[in-house]
Amino acid sequence: MLSVEEEVDAHALRRQGWSISAIARHLGRDRKTIRAYLSGAREPGKRVRSEPVVIAEFVPYCRQRLVDDPHLWASTLFDEVVALGFTGSYPSLTAAIRDLGLRPHCEACDRSKGRDTAVIAHPAGAETQWDWLELPDPPSFGVGPGKARASTGRRSRAFLAVARSFGYQ
Repeated sequence: MLSVEEEVDAHALRRQGWSISAIARHLGRDRKTIRAYLSGAREPGKRVRSEPVVIAEFVPYCRQRLVDDPHLWASTLFDEVVALGFTGSYPSLTAAIRDLGLRPHCEACDRSKGRDTAVIAHPAGAETQWDWLELPDPPSFGVGPGKARASTGRRSRAFLAVARSFGYQ
């Protein structure tokens, strides 16, 4: 992999009429590497993958799962694709989701970026959903009339199964 400076030098030397072999000797690199950078096939600072991308055969499944539930946790998706034979790591899956743009855009989530929110205006995935319940006839505690609210939560069965596996009831 060439650094940005080496790539600039290689292009400058090529414009001056140097051969690819001479540039390779001058920079101490292989001729094929220099040729790839000069042709634009490679970019400085970006490594070429030495192994095939293991996510390739699971992309259609991941895309469909994320279309069905745009808020699906990546850890849940990772567990599913591992059961289907995925041999990559969790970070490689999350990088693929991000780089390939597999997670569809959610307008409701986009509007809430940068501010605190507890309102879930669209169906939640497997996560806990918290809502506010306004009580119809709140008790008086001597502080005057007002509204009473209670926070309610619902957890998925998957969450409860994982919690029980760690010893929680």
